[in-house]
Amino acid sequence: MENVQNLEKPHTQSNRLKNESESIFSLQEIAVLLSLSNAIATIRNKTDLFHVIEEKLKKLFCFEHFVICLINEDKKTHSPFLYNQTESFIKNRGIAPASTKKYGLDDGLCHIMMSTDIPVVFNVEEVLKWPSPPIWLEFWFHLGIREMIGLPIWDRAECVGFFYLYTKEINAVSNAYYNLLHSISLQISVAVSNIKANEKIEAQLQEIKHYKQLLEEEKSYLQEEVEKNYSHTEIIGQGPGIKNVFHLIEQVADSDSTVLLQGETGTGKELIARAIHVNSPRKDKLMIKVNCAALPANLVESELFGHEKGSFTGATDRRAGKFELAHNSTLFLDEIGELPLDIQVKLLRAIQEKEIERVGGKSVIKTNVRIIAATNRNLAKEVENGKFRSDLFYRLNVFPITIPPLRERKEDIVEMSIYFMNKFAKKTGKEIKTLSRSVFNSLITYPWPGNVRELEHLMERSVLLSKGNMIKEIHLPKIENLSIENAKPGTTIKTIFDNERDHIFHILQLCKGKISGKGGAAELLGVPATTLNSKIKKFKIKRKHTIS
Repeated sequence: MENVQNLEKPHTQSNRLKNESESIFSLQEIAVLLSLSNAIATIRNKTDLFHVIEEKLKKLFCFEHFVICLINEDKKTHSPFLYNQTESFIKNRGIAPASTKKYGLDDGLCHIMMSTDIPVVFNVEEVLKWPSPPIWLEFWFHLGIREMIGLPIWDRAECVGFFYLYTKEINAVSNAYYNLLHSISLQISVAVSNIKANEKIEAQLQEIKHYKQLLEEEKSYLQEEVEKNYSHTEIIGQGPGIKNVFHLIEQVADSDSTVLLQGETGTGKELIARAIHVNSPRKDKLMIKVNCAALPANLVESELFGHEKGSFTGATDRRAGKFELAHNSTLFLDEIGELPLDIQVKLLRAIQEKEIERVGGKSVIKTNVRIIAATNRNLAKEVENGKFRSDLFYRLNVFPITIPPLRERKEDIVEMSIYFMNKFAKKTGKEIKTLSRSVFNSLITYPWPGNVRELEHLMERSVLLSKGNMIKEIHLPKIENLSIENAKPGTTIKTIFDNERDHIFHILQLCKGKISGKGGAAELLGVPATTLNSKIKKFKIKRKHTIS
């Protein structure tokens, strides 16, 4: 350090030999100083401070550029806090005068400035001859800077940074102005402290605003869930098809694996997704859902990932996307097959990297989201046709669950029908107790193209139209009869004999082989037990085939 001090003394002392007569300030200088002091007192952000230094300080001192650097939390480095970042300055020189890099405090310059509270003048050319000169000083030397004035910035008796003034002339500032510079550096120290405090407050306010928005979004979701009154008892059925689905739910619920629910429309994919969520470790937070088919193509990205204020027309405020809302929870992406290809790329990145970027944003947001996707499309065929990305398909298809259509769950139709009947009877205040045998028969034989959703809506209509305590008639939609002319290749046309045999067989399976008595096949078919026995013999239906 002795060598540093020896190098520093000649060029610092030489600048202190100015005529002391220069210490008398003119009225104009006093007016500028007062104006500077008043302006600094009102500073709230970096832009204000930059303009004050550029417009007012240059009227007192002859300098080309300035930089304010602050010491980092590690106490070993310092980084630029304020400097000329105008486009013209950067463009004309190729790079900015300072960057976000960290510069060490172990060079001689910083030690000298930290050991005094008065301005220190450095001859740039001489400093560059030091054994280990600061690398950033070469930038200024190439711009023609020959002298640098350094002033420490203080906060509560602690040096927190440095204020550098750069000039192209040697001895540009008289020693008569040292006390003035020292006073100005103290005022700038106050301004920097105010800016840092304001930035901290602003960041806290933004964080509070962000969490407030998240709470409001979660509140709206919670209100929707309460209104819908979901209950997992709504997953009705004891047949082998739905039991297999229950088994798969139990296997995957405890993990964070991505689940792909496949099945026709109306099969209850959202209920299955909810069942997975409430049986998972994430059950304490709301499951966030997105219907990809219901979103306009130009708003899908904003809905999923959020957007910054002003990122597009109508973006009047920053908004959190569904991924942020689902942090540490589950995100249910319904109708995933409807997503545009360009959004599929960003969704894949969000799932793989567990990070997102808001529309118009520059920062990366880490997320911890469990994905459950659902579709009524054959995604494998969509991949073959180029309508769905193969990499996203393989990422989603980690644990596929196929939900059987209602026509393959005939053994559950009666139980579900009674459930929906009781649900809507209670809702409408009607005393409806049961369904007639002919209604049961119609429900079981109907092919249900709309699946469980169609059954639910049909039962609601039937309850509304019913006038007694029994639903005696049900208005099923007409299904066009399949004729030989319009039959698809490979379609088998059944005879009346085959249809009657298959129908009796399904009813016997539904009743687990029980023929007579309450709940027996004869009661459901509306025929005497003896007649049914005769038909069983006629069609050669074996009892062992009807008991599951």
